[in-house]
Amino acid sequence: MDTVFPTQTFAVLALLALLLLLVVTGGVAYLTAAEWRDRRRRKLDQDSARSSRSSPK
Repeated sequence: MDTVFPTQTFAVLALLALLLLLVVTGGVAYLTAAEWRDRRRRKLDQDSARSSRSSPK
């Protein structure tokens, strides 16, 4: 009977650790995707600015 409480505690802690791992992994994936998207958008903006400056109107 004395081992039930520590076993449940370890199970809850393990579940909490897994949940936190998933949250952190999801956050890193989101930030990586956002950085990739922003970098691509900045490059497209720079390319369009260069092409509009170089073409005479």
